[in-house]
Amino acid sequence: MNQLIEPKQKGETKFIFFSGKGGVGKSTMSCATAVWLAKKGYKTLLVTTDPAPNLSDIFSQEIGHKITSINNIENLFAIEINPDAASEEYRERIIAPMRKILDENNIQVIKQQLNSPCVEEVAAFDKFIEFMDDPQYDVVIFDTAPTGHTIRLLELPRGWSSTLEISASTCIGPGASLQSAKSKYEKAISYLQDDAKTSFIFVLKPEYSSLLETKRSSDELSKLGIKINLLIINGILPEEVCTDEFFKKKKEDEQKIVQKINEEFFCMQKLFYPLRDSEVSGLESLKAAGNFLYEGKREDAKVELSNGILEETSQLKTNLKELYDLLTPLNGTRYIFFTGKGGVGKSTIACTTSLYLAEKGFRTLILTTDPASHLHDIFGQKIDHKPTKIKGVDNLFAARIDQKKALEDYKERIMAVVKDKDKDTRKSVEEDLNSPCAEEMAAFEKFINYFELKSFDIIIFDTAPTGHTLRLLELPSDWKGFIDIGDLTIETSDETKNKYANVIETMRNKEKSTFVFVMYPEYTPIIEAWRASEELKRQVGIETALVAINYLLPQDFGKNKFLSNRRKQQEKYLSEIKQRFKTPKLVVPLLEREPKGLDKLRELGRTVFSDRLIE
Repeated sequence: MNQLIEPKQKGETKFIFFSGKGGVGKSTMSCATAVWLAKKGYKTLLVTTDPAPNLSDIFSQEIGHKITSINNIENLFAIEINPDAASEEYRERIIAPMRKILDENNIQVIKQQLNSPCVEEVAAFDKFIEFMDDPQYDVVIFDTAPTGHTIRLLELPRGWSSTLEISASTCIGPGASLQSAKSKYEKAISYLQDDAKTSFIFVLKPEYSSLLETKRSSDELSKLGIKINLLIINGILPEEVCTDEFFKKKKEDEQKIVQKINEEFFCMQKLFYPLRDSEVSGLESLKAAGNFLYEGKREDAKVELSNGILEETSQLKTNLKELYDLLTPLNGTRYIFFTGKGGVGKSTIACTTSLYLAEKGFRTLILTTDPASHLHDIFGQKIDHKPTKIKGVDNLFAARIDQKKALEDYKERIMAVVKDKDKDTRKSVEEDLNSPCAEEMAAFEKFINYFELKSFDIIIFDTAPTGHTLRLLELPSDWKGFIDIGDLTIETSDETKNKYANVIETMRNKEKSTFVFVMYPEYTPIIEAWRASEELKRQVGIETALVAINYLLPQDFGKNKFLSNRRKQQEKYLSEIKQRFKTPKLVVPLLEREPKGLDKLRELGRTVFSDRLIE
């Protein structure tokens, strides 16, 4: 097992990638692995490419966009790649050699090109491969963003081959300037495809949605010539703590999922990490986790819980009148956005809300912008690119933004605009539409088009994890110059900017839009939601209207020391949520089984909203 994470010989760097669905514990497992390797004497660098990083929180020290030595442990270093800083570094690397040979006007043209929406992703990839091209460490560990975005990052270089021509002018810079980078990109991809140099580790929870995401990602990676080497199944319920009917049923369901994981990935090595009675955070608990994973040592980390006065869960009540006003139309269509850290249950709560409101008579559309969404699995039917009626429910429709289909539609629309132009112009536009950022542009355009639908009382957005949601809203500020063919640039840009301005104004309007941050009562999802909500308010002027707190342990079950410790931890963090978020709270209990299908969603809706919400 350990040959997957230890270098084969001195002087040869090992690259390790941790990925998986949001919220499964990628960062915890990558940090525990990094600590274990550093203790073994390997000079280890931990790199996160997640737009919502939490390495600083896990190690309880400031890290940021610079290589930082981790306190109190030799050989361990970390960096959180900041997308904005990486973008500036990338732009400067492209422009610097040209300052001596081009005048200021030409430099400004190149700067404008480098304001395209894909530069941030390309810059992150550029930074990412910097550590593969010239590693100065025995081991480099990459703690990646949720899987849908990780795969997009790895796919990027395939889209550059047609644009990296000497004479090309691309949205990621002049082709001549990118030629030197091309070999680095190809070298990095070759390392990713080499099992001797690189290990891909997927972390998942014993949940069906996590299994589906891992299978989908495994298939996508195999298309790139990359295979998963190890699975870590995180959060296994200890048998001995399942002392009542509720948790015995959860354990039975968990074992069924574990069996499916074993069947689906029967040839793959697996590690099973148990649920702890407290968070894995800080060096001592990370050391214990690493020892458990790679040495089989089963001692628990000693993490003290707060001895302060803890608020009882029962004191956190939902004001039904406030909830009614936030979820129902007051002035035209009501737009509801569910966002938060990956794995907090956004999709489940969004689907539950959509079904509840539809069955109260509101014509409702639920739309997902998450590339790793599983709406189809929750509703038990195919969800298409266009609104699809949910079978057996009047008033309920669902749709997903299929990025590939969105790109096809986008290309078709733009090419129709230039159909009467000359051949060179049409060719120029077609090349632009094959650039790496066109898919993201197309998806955003599709997103804002849903605000023009007038046939729904309520539109619910099940969004991607927080870092990518913020990026989605920031995109349009960099659109200028994407299609640079004279008058068409102005025409397309003005039309899009007007749409965007109207969408942002609608999102800011509390009578029309409701932003809901979903979290569970642990430090990382709370602090990530808090930072994202503050960023939304600062950058876009959108305020959080409602907080949904998921996975609350039942008071009537799990009456043993282990679950009592976890309940106390939850109560401590409920107090933290109340202090940080001065908004109404929606309380969602931990369920015996993952809610799939209409009956289970209805049952959860009755529990969460109470039939008194809408008379």
